[in-house]
Amino acid sequence: MTRHRLRFSGLFQKYFLVLYLAVVIPLATNGVSEAWFSYRDQRTTLDQLLEVEARSAAVKIQGFLEGITNQLGGLVQLSWTEEPDERRRIDALRLMRQVPAIVSLTLVDGAGRERLYVSRIGLNRTESRANRSENEAVAGARSAPLWYGEVRYYRDSEPYLTIALSGNRPSVGVVVAEVNLKLIWDVISAIKIGETGSAFLLDGPGRLIAHPDISLVLRGADETTLAPFRALRELIRQAGTDVVTGTDDQGKAIAAAAAPVPGPDWTIVVEQPLSEAFGPIYAALWRTGGLLLAGAAFAGLLAYVLASRMTDPIRRLEEGTERIGAGHFEHRIHIGTGDELQRLADSFNVMAAELAVSQERQERIAKLKRFLAPQVAELVDRKGDDSVLEGRRTEVVVVFCDLRGFTAFSAKATPDEVMNVLSEYYDALGHIITRNAATLTSFSGDGLMLLLNAPVAIDDPALRAVDMAADMQRSVQDLIVGWSRRGHRIGFGIGLAMGPATVGRIGYESRFDYTAIGSVVNLAARLCASAADGEILADVTVAEAVMHKRAIASLGLRSIKGYDERMPVYGVPFAEPPACPEAVAGSPDAATQL
Repeated sequence: MTRHRLRFSGLFQKYFLVLYLAVVIPLATNGVSEAWFSYRDQRTTLDQLLEVEARSAAVKIQGFLEGITNQLGGLVQLSWTEEPDERRRIDALRLMRQVPAIVSLTLVDGAGRERLYVSRIGLNRTESRANRSENEAVAGARSAPLWYGEVRYYRDSEPYLTIALSGNRPSVGVVVAEVNLKLIWDVISAIKIGETGSAFLLDGPGRLIAHPDISLVLRGADETTLAPFRALRELIRQAGTDVVTGTDDQGKAIAAAAAPVPGPDWTIVVEQPLSEAFGPIYAALWRTGGLLLAGAAFAGLLAYVLASRMTDPIRRLEEGTERIGAGHFEHRIHIGTGDELQRLADSFNVMAAELAVSQERQERIAKLKRFLAPQVAELVDRKGDDSVLEGRRTEVVVVFCDLRGFTAFSAKATPDEVMNVLSEYYDALGHIITRNAATLTSFSGDGLMLLLNAPVAIDDPALRAVDMAADMQRSVQDLIVGWSRRGHRIGFGIGLAMGPATVGRIGYESRFDYTAIGSVVNLAARLCASAADGEILADVTVAEAVMHKRAIASLGLRSIKGYDERMPVYGVPFAEPPACPEAVAGSPDAATQL
């Protein structure tokens, strides 16, 4: 009694755990995978959003500066004279009313003399004619049409920028504008990323030019204020990626991206708190956690109910399935409980019998598919007669093909690249071989040997072989174009011959191959070796068989290695799929007379 109780207790614990984990593990795996993929998708979306926002913000800042420089361009259109120019003064005053960001304007003539100075915070000057040639802004505008100075802080708070613009000829002079960058705040504050994301603008040395919190800008070049902004920009530069995660000036975790502002060497940085960016993921994690808890509770209840009903019958089922799983398909499970367990045992018995038959059939087909086309292997299996594989004498078409220059290529290329080329090559040819019901007898490296009309006879094997060879050339030539772009010099040639051969299985008990033996095999191999890249060479027998059905070009008499006399050789064009040609390019009878 004690032994039985202990045994029952062990089974209960075992199957309780199995059933419990069978439910919990998929739930947990699904929850974790969903969380991971959601995080990855959200991160990708966030990266794209921040990249777009950074570039868009840079364009807006650039637009702000271009709006000012375009207005300034109107003041350097006409040449200066020695007389005072009242119209320029009026234009300058009008420009300052139109562009509130401009604090002062200085107009310098072609000789470098100051002709006009107007300011919002200082006294205006007219015709002072002071020499401004050595002024940094004037010199910069003369060396380049548009010059940006470094940002400086007026009274250590408001950022100012000097812009100098020269005309299209020296006589029109230079206009120098002092711009109050505090007004960029309108542009920066309008940039919103999500609900709480924002942007800020730094100059080359890392000083804050614009920020939604204008009080930070008005602190000027305070190092304590600028440190977190500089650190974030430096983090983006060092990361070498468009988007990084870091902390803002308040120590909150953020995702940030940066983009340069062309011209003044500024950097616009956009940021969004990670708590907002990944808010949907956090909510999904809570939901997933709740579902996992509910699923775990349900799995525990289900496992307890099912495991409590499984005693001795389940052990016999377990032992029986282990034997069947080990390949003992003759084993049968006998359970007479009269319930689902008995029906399950009966189903296992039926399954074992079917598996025995299926295994035998799969092994049989697997052996056949090693050298036969899949459809031919299925046909032999359905008929249940493999006598077609026995040795016999029959007429076949033998096809040889291989790559030109493959040995030199494989000597220089990496093993991975060699295997990639072979994989593409065999994948392309495999579909064509299967479609044409050809028998693959052997392949070695880049070479293939195929038979048509054996072991299963087909209609018009010569025509089938010619069409198959043309398909193979078209397919491989397409691959060669891609290989050539990768720097590989590889070609492809095919040889066909038709004639009687001895075909059948050869090998030993656990290993058989199907092959052909005869002079036609040697001839096809020699024709393949003679074929240049893009050539399909056929013997006279193949040519005579298809002469009224496909275009065949006579190539005259050629010397074939291994043969004493020169032999007529024919070429098969392959540029386009065959239609129904009315004329034949070459005649076998004519070739034999050469």
